[in-house]
Amino acid sequence: MKISDQVALATKNLSRRKGRTALTVIGVVVGTCAVIVMISLGIATNKSYDEMLQSWGDLTQIQVYGGNTGVSYSIGGVTTSSSTPDEPAKLNDDTLKTIRALDHVVAATPYYEAYSLSGRITAGRADRYQMTYLGNLIGIDPDSMEPMGFTLTSGSWLSATAKYGKDTLPVLVGEGAGYNFEDTRRSQNSPKRYRWQGQTDANGNPVKPFVDINKDDMTLTLSDGDPDNPKEMSWKLEVVGVLTPDTAKGYWTQSGIVLRLNDMKMLIEEYKKLSKNSYAPSTQEYSQVYVKVDDLKNVESTDKAIQEMGFSTYSMTQQREAMQEQVRRNQLMLGGLAAISLFVAALNIANTMTMAIYERTREIGVMKVLGCELGNIRRMFLIESGCIGFIGGVIGAVLSLGISAVLNNITIIMALFGSLSGSGGMGYDMGMMGMMGTGSTVISVIPPWLVVAALAFATAIGLLSGLAPASRAVKISALEAIRHD
Repeated sequence: MKISDQVALATKNLSRRKGRTALTVIGVVVGTCAVIVMISLGIATNKSYDEMLQSWGDLTQIQVYGGNTGVSYSIGGVTTSSSTPDEPAKLNDDTLKTIRALDHVVAATPYYEAYSLSGRITAGRADRYQMTYLGNLIGIDPDSMEPMGFTLTSGSWLSATAKYGKDTLPVLVGEGAGYNFEDTRRSQNSPKRYRWQGQTDANGNPVKPFVDINKDDMTLTLSDGDPDNPKEMSWKLEVVGVLTPDTAKGYWTQSGIVLRLNDMKMLIEEYKKLSKNSYAPSTQEYSQVYVKVDDLKNVESTDKAIQEMGFSTYSMTQQREAMQEQVRRNQLMLGGLAAISLFVAALNIANTMTMAIYERTREIGVMKVLGCELGNIRRMFLIESGCIGFIGGVIGAVLSLGISAVLNNITIIMALFGSLSGSGGMGYDMGMMGMMGTGSTVISVIPPWLVVAALAFATAIGLLSGLAPASRAVKISALEAIRHD
């Protein structure tokens, strides 16, 4: 007997007892729908966590801090000691090269801050406008910026090899860097001495900064701080590009000034000579290094490799893993409840098939007497039970898609019903909010693979539930079956 003939026969047999078949299918529908919806809630929760963490920082970025006690590590089959057992591992240029050589590492760079430097940045006629805090100066490896995911609003990237003159320093600036300047011709207590990003005039128009970073000349001056006879050194700043603000990658992308790493080191060394300041940071070691990994799935292995070198690390994936573990626990609990529904559905299928075999015992005996193979008889009942699982799975999947759509648009639906029922201003406001899209938060996500897996699982449940009844059918004696009423 062909498979197509058996499927047609199974469909005909199921249609004989429409009520019983429908009740059995409903059990599968409930179980399948519950499993899909529960898993979809977990997928949506993980997605929302990822979006939240990405707003806090780059998920594929690792922060590396000062060394712990020395350990040995292996790269490319060669074991190397990061430091002596009594000496912490050092974040220096050699270590930076080693980190960059790790698999899956796209880029690695220190973020060198100039908070210890004393001086000013001036602009305007007679140096009228000044920036007196140099903590906004950041030194970065210029070749790492683009691979790290930074973008430019205008201009070009810094070049590590380009020459700009002895007294000229190329820089990248944030769009709001001009607001760091103050007007020195105004008194310290005058509100007109300062301007800030987001400030508006009486007409509501944005107030421009004192300094146009794209046009005005800027000069960086380091000073030893002597009020009577200061020693100073100056460099002209040449803006080669403007950074796109991205707080997830650093606050300084909004209003900072980025120098090449070697230029920042040069400034620190010159400041040490100028001021005799022994507290200035070392240019031979770094307090922290940022590492960019090629893919999220490789962050954990790269993180462990850096820790084995003797360094402390931090990445957003550590928080992500903790959040995902919590979601997994919740899914297991909710999935267990949904699995109970499928278990009950499996019992219903087994009961339905057992009753079908009891009612069709004489039919089974006739089939055996006519020479029907036992495998065909077994397959016929398995196909019937599998069809119950498949049909229930299809209906359950469609129902879960509908529930998912309702959950994802619950605010709009509530607002719509509120406005139709004339619930007053609140209903109107919620309706407007939903129409504007603010109520479109994703609560449930059902990817295609989940639907396919649910259908396969429901069908498998049907087949497994029909194994025992089908085996019983083939064991029935032909003569006893024919005599059966």
